[in-house]
Amino acid sequence: MSAPLLAIQPSLTPGDANSAARPGGSVSHSTLDNGLEVVVIPDTRTPVVTHMIWYKNGSADDPLGKSGIAHFLEHLMFKGTKKHPQGEFSNLVAELGGQENAFTSYDYTAYFQRIGKEHLGALMAFEADRMCNLLLTDEVVAPERDVVLEERRMRTDSDPAAQLDEAVQAALFAHHPYGTPIIGWNHEIENLGRQDALDYYNRFYTPENAILIVAGDVEAEDVLKSAQETYGKIPARAESPQRRRTQEPPHRAHRLVTLLDEKVEQPAHERVFKVPSYRTAQPGEAEALEILAHMLGGGPTSVLYETLVVDQKIAVSAGAYYAGSAVDDTRFWIFATPAPGVNLEHLDQSMDGVIKNFIEHPLDVERLQRTKTRLIADAIYAQDSQASLARWYGESLATGLSIADVQAWPARMEAVTAQDVLTAAKNWLDKRRAVTGFLLPEATS
Repeated sequence: MSAPLLAIQPSLTPGDANSAARPGGSVSHSTLDNGLEVVVIPDTRTPVVTHMIWYKNGSADDPLGKSGIAHFLEHLMFKGTKKHPQGEFSNLVAELGGQENAFTSYDYTAYFQRIGKEHLGALMAFEADRMCNLLLTDEVVAPERDVVLEERRMRTDSDPAAQLDEAVQAALFAHHPYGTPIIGWNHEIENLGRQDALDYYNRFYTPENAILIVAGDVEAEDVLKSAQETYGKIPARAESPQRRRTQEPPHRAHRLVTLLDEKVEQPAHERVFKVPSYRTAQPGEAEALEILAHMLGGGPTSVLYETLVVDQKIAVSAGAYYAGSAVDDTRFWIFATPAPGVNLEHLDQSMDGVIKNFIEHPLDVERLQRTKTRLIADAIYAQDSQASLARWYGESLATGLSIADVQAWPARMEAVTAQDVLTAAKNWLDKRRAVTGFLLPEATS
């Protein structure tokens, strides 16, 4: 199976931002008097801007028994205010030839628009208005709750692979809120109401809990002036909410989750380890995990693919992924799809052998350097996407990192040694720290 949908974005890799000649060259970072952070990322190649507002709360901050409220409120934020009725903001963006969207993750919620630079002030005014003047009625909330329930039915309840991944996450994070799906549990979504949405909105949708990211053909001074005139007028309500989440106890036993469903046509295997994130890792540790994931499962030249698919021919695909951007400890996936006639137990044992062999033998230094070069090059090429630049900086700040952390990423990657990678594999790819998921057709039971 592929890496989970909510974890497909690469980790913090925007490349060297010290050169003003490239996009992201002279990043500015300011804070308004009301606590709103303002980040400006210059990109003068085209007269467009990407405007993003990030709130430092996601599904992991949902109150107990109210799972899905962060995602639900993302939907409700498009329902209008007294000043701007439902649809006015979206219609304006469309009429001006722009695009807009929003997304909720475990640790943040973000709203963004991409449009001609001359319209930036209008975007700021609309977004600032719905930061403090959202209008919610029962007539609006109830139908939108049904939309979310239908979204869950379509994306999860009717998809065995999504159900397996949800069960694996719940087993991996039995105590921490990362074990709860971003969209929420069905029975809790059903009970979400207008007051729940308002309480969450009033707590988290405040300037002191927000980050404004503007990437594009703009001057930092102009952006800051517009931000003062729009967002700056919103008074801070209190101190920024503190994230005091229940933490996961040490894992000492491997767990196996098996899902059998008549809709499954192709069995699949996934194993997820609990590992440090960029925020919780020791210096250099997250970078080593990033490289480890690429060496193990980052394409057809990776160790898992070469061993399981090419040499042993017991899988038709195999890979690995490290979800490094997180406030708390995070996930490291390895996954594979078995070849016809190969059972998942055999594939699982072979994966164990690949990891054991990787740890016990010296690392190919040339291969390590090629991996570093590839990751850093991918990061530099990705700077061609203005939206990706804005997202990388937003993710960093929203998960507790800094502008300096983003800009120093290439140098930290270069500093990773072969021993660092092997140590990361030995310390964190211990099966006792993992949950394995088997997806099987029901007929095999």
